[in-house]
Amino acid sequence: MANSLHARLQRVLGGTVKRLHGVHGMRRAYRLCAEVVDREQFFIADGDFAIDSDFDPAAVLPLEEGTSMRVWRAVNPISGLSYGYGGLKLIRRSALREMGHAVDVLAGLPGRIEFDQQTAGVTRFNQSPFHAWKAGFRECAMLARGSEYGMPDDEARQRLQAWTASREGEFATYAVAGARDGVAFARVSARDPQRFEHLNDPSWLRQRFTTAHGEQAVSG
Repeated sequence: MANSLHARLQRVLGGTVKRLHGVHGMRRAYRLCAEVVDREQFFIADGDFAIDSDFDPAAVLPLEEGTSMRVWRAVNPISGLSYGYGGLKLIRRSALREMGHAVDVLAGLPGRIEFDQQTAGVTRFNQSPFHAWKAGFRECAMLARGSEYGMPDDEARQRLQAWTASREGEFATYAVAGARDGVAFARVSARDPQRFEHLNDPSWLRQRFTTAHGEQAVSG
């Protein structure tokens, strides 16, 4: 859905929305964003983010000094939750260039991170069995290990429960399987930083999925 969602972004945000596509590795992709933009502060939308047509970019206030990023909420089509996962972001180019190491990549930004209470769209991660599984696996492994954004444990547990109990939405069974696999992975890998970093390796994730579910399920 990358083409249609990119076109939707251009309609809502106005003007030209630059697109980065086919880059291997999330950390590298984010860092390359800092090199293709023209301004210090800019919006970042993941390739599977469907922005709300009522979102008004003209009403957005710039980031204050010392704040690296603001995150708007996105609706999760499987769990029904609305929080920062997959949401629209306003970010500083300089912060991306200074990004430190974190498995949840943007948690490594210097400075403060704001979480806006407005829901700006839907994160359409459930486009195929593989995409749904991968989303559940990565998010729930990080929640089970402990949020790098400082999320309270009770809140993390509530989100884990919603992910692992979901029955609604396309490819929900794969998202739930991924969520449960991610929790199990965190139990054995949380104290091994090198192994836990596999969460950001697309090839490793695809291989783990196909081993469990078969090559045919990758595309649906």
